[in-house]
Amino acid sequence: MSNEFFMEIALKQAKTAFAKEEFPVGCVIVQGKEVIATGARQGTALGKPFFSEIDHAEIRALKSLEVRTRDFRPKESVLFCTMEPCLMCFAAIILAGIKKIVYAFEDPMGGGTGCDLSLMPPLYKEAKVEIVSGVLREKSLDLFYDFFNKETNLYWKDSFLEAYTREQKGSSTRK
Repeated sequence: MSNEFFMEIALKQAKTAFAKEEFPVGCVIVQGKEVIATGARQGTALGKPFFSEIDHAEIRALKSLEVRTRDFRPKESVLFCTMEPCLMCFAAIILAGIKKIVYAFEDPMGGGTGCDLSLMPPLYKEAKVEIVSGVLREKSLDLFYDFFNKETNLYWKDSFLEAYTREQKGSSTRK
């Protein structure tokens, strides 16, 4: 099965979040050819007293591994996410022992995968994580563009991420 196959599953998670007026990030963790964990962003929907910055899709997927009854083999697992993991999520993925991250759309405002691990303490410095970017990027970009165009959306409104998403969408439609 391909990276695109599993990214489509992550996109379904993101669409579920979008339908709930959440920031449209979805994540799946795959071991072998099996999806062993899923997660979607929570904590940004309207009507909540504050925006949660902890319930990211990657964190929710990692947390769901706690109830997994079969063996989790992190070195054999791949994490697929519709947006580049932030620094918090990147650190959590490293701590979980996952060695490969595949994401769709880059996060120019808060993405953590470009962090120079060689400058970090040994726990992170010695982590060897493979990063694959841009898998089904256009589909993820479309979803973020739709999110930022929702009149009810206040999350990251007028942010660098919103401007970047609009710019990227504009340049992709001109090609």
